[in-house]
Amino acid sequence: MKNLDLDLLRTLVTVEKANTFSGAAQALFKTQSAITQQMQRLESQMGCPLFQKKGRRRILTAQGQQLADYGRRLLAINDEALRSIGRNQMEGQIKLGAPLDVADTILPPVLTHIARHAPKVRMEIRVDRSPFLMDALQSGDIDLTISTRTSPELTGFALRTSPTAWICAADYVYNRRAPLPLILADEPSIFRRTALEALAQTRLTWRINYVAPTLVGIKAAVRAGLGVTARSVEFLGADMRVLGEADGLPPLPPMTYMLWTRGDTISPLTIAIYEMLKAQFEQQKAA
Repeated sequence: MKNLDLDLLRTLVTVEKANTFSGAAQALFKTQSAITQQMQRLESQMGCPLFQKKGRRRILTAQGQQLADYGRRLLAINDEALRSIGRNQMEGQIKLGAPLDVADTILPPVLTHIARHAPKVRMEIRVDRSPFLMDALQSGDIDLTISTRTSPELTGFALRTSPTAWICAADYVYNRRAPLPLILADEPSIFRRTALEALAQTRLTWRINYVAPTLVGIKAAVRAGLGVTARSVEFLGADMRVLGEADGLPPLPPMTYMLWTRGDTISPLTIAIYEMLKAQFEQQKAA
């Protein structure tokens, strides 16, 4: 009796979800050729074709779809067993970073899941700006961090993709005839760069009216009516409103918040917590 290889099944299920080999390679942090070789091995093991060509794409055959369905069930049982048995063995301290703008939105579910499934783990939380958190992760001062930034040296997955908007105070009076007064973070700031790049593609005039090194300062300036800022919608408060294309402002690209850990980490606790969170958030996205 043959035994199915769970690693190959995980790749198959990821290919089905990503809809392409290249997408699966990115999701699994592997090369596209490695994905191809894995699927060839699985086809050899099953003794039937799992993919068929459709234009430039390869889609699942009926047998491939059936195997992917079984694969999801087997992987769910496998992952549940690992989490259930492993949670009792997870002890120690984990240091987790998060930007201030998601401390009230994305961070709480992360902390809740860790506390619920690894109750013996102590957590130390650092709330700071994304570039400083990434530096702290690289230097080993923290074990995991949420960030909008990326690095090829780190391992991560997407927690949430949020719209980016032009935000001002609820009672702010926007004068289209005057230069747009901007409220920005000082460098380095991905939102500062995003705002200025978007405005550079228009004929709008603008001026930097207020610069702050922290999100607290930016919120204070927005609430005081000193101008407009570009932030993800996590920044929005009840006393703020969004300006958009109807107001003559350019669209802004969304921001993806990632959970990162060092690719070379050897801490079993860090790896276990990372894998546990990854499984949880991917399951939520698939639901």
